[in-house]
Amino acid sequence: MQVAVIGGAECDDDVREMAYELGKKLAEGGHTLVCGGLGGVMEAVCRGTSAGGGAAVGILPGEKDEANPWVSIAIATGMGHARNVVIVKSADAVIALPGEYGTLSEMALALKMRKKVISLNSWAIPGVVTAKTAEEAVLLLEAARKGR
Repeated sequence: MQVAVIGGAECDDDVREMAYELGKKLAEGGHTLVCGGLGGVMEAVCRGTSAGGGAAVGILPGEKDEANPWVSIAIATGMGHARNVVIVKSADAVIALPGEYGTLSEMALALKMRKKVISLNSWAIPGVVTAKTAEEAVLLLEAARKGR
C-alpha cells in the first residue's frame, strides 16, 4: 500500500519522534511512504522509513536537490503547493500529523478523492478517523485495507 504521510515542515521533538515511529512501522508493514520530501514531519517519517528498511518517495515542490537525505525517490514537480494534489492522488490512504494549512488542504483533497484519512494528533474534521499513537494509526490503516 502507498501511504501518504503529511504534516508540518517544522515540528517539535514530540511530533518528530511520532513521525519517525510511524515511518518505521509503515516500512516494517511493507508500505511505501509518499510525502512532500522536505523537512519537519516529512524528514522524520522518511528517516523512520529508512530505519525500517522501506522506501520513501518525496514529491517535491521544486527541484530534486530540495529532498531531505532520507528520500529514496525524489520527484521534482516545480509546482509549489499544487504538488499536494500529486501526493494525495499517489496514495492509497493518508495519515496526517500536526501541521498548518498545507496539511489541512491535503486532508481535504484526500477526502474529496474518497481516500481513507487518519489524523494522528492533527486536524479533527468530519470524515477523518483519529489516532493517538503511530501504532494505532497503522492498525487503523490495516483495518481499512482489510475492509473493516
